[in-house]
Amino acid sequence: MRNPTGEKILITGPTSQVAFPIVRALAADNQVLGLARFSKDGDAARVEALGAKAIRCDLASGELAEVPEDVDLVLNFAVVKSGDFDYDLAANAEGVGLLMSHCRGARAFVHCSSAAVYEGGGHEPRSEGAPLGDNHRFMFPTYSITKIAAEAVVRLGARQWSLPSVIARLSVPYGDNGGWPWYHLMMMKGGVPIPVHSEAPSTFNLLHEDDYIAQIPDLVAAASVPATTVNWAGDAASIEEWTAWLGELTGLPAKLAPTSETIGALELDRARMHELLGETRVRWKDGIRRMVAARNPELLKG
Repeated sequence: MRNPTGEKILITGPTSQVAFPIVRALAADNQVLGLARFSKDGDAARVEALGAKAIRCDLASGELAEVPEDVDLVLNFAVVKSGDFDYDLAANAEGVGLLMSHCRGARAFVHCSSAAVYEGGGHEPRSEGAPLGDNHRFMFPTYSITKIAAEAVVRLGARQWSLPSVIARLSVPYGDNGGWPWYHLMMMKGGVPIPVHSEAPSTFNLLHEDDYIAQIPDLVAAASVPATTVNWAGDAASIEEWTAWLGELTGLPAKLAPTSETIGALELDRARMHELLGETRVRWKDGIRRMVAARNPELLKG
């Protein structure tokens, strides 16, 4: 499917690693509104330089007076990870419900959730019906729980306001705008040990920005009442594999530090995703090579 054109699209979290490339892709042919706190100097200007309009708003406050009610699409990528449960629940869960109520006339609400909602442990790929749990506690204490809460709010909102919605459980996004593999590259550059779970391999799914941008129209088409839930993931690869590949590309050694005090393997089953969104095209080795070339070309060998 082709990206939407001529529509009024509200994108929350527009300065994030994931959403910024989506704003860039959609702003040329649509009226894009970027909603965020814009707490860092220059962030609003970065979004508006792409052709979008910046709207300052903290979803936790529920003060949405500046947000138009007549948007066609809502793409919700906003997330906070302050570690304060009260604030993070207000922003990540309550705020989503208030936003859905405010924009109840939209033709679709796309909510970016996370693979962090799944129960940790083991190497079996998780399907959408797998048990949920608090697997990100070691890295972000509030993240898994508030993401699960947000999903429940989206499910309620879809039914309450007959607002077609889709919950996309995102695995590991990356690309020219960065991502987890890039942070690992910076750790390798600095000689910093990289935690990996002692129950190797630490396998996840890398989803390149080219693929997740291309799948936005399919996510919109998958929105329904009750809400649709789907895994959003690319090639399966382990931290051990992608740091080794980064080492081949750059000559930098990866100092892996096995521990039980980190996130374990969390591979996603992509059967339903392939049915609803299609297959991804960017293979993970090619995507990581492109990432390094875009962000740190000086580190590439040769």
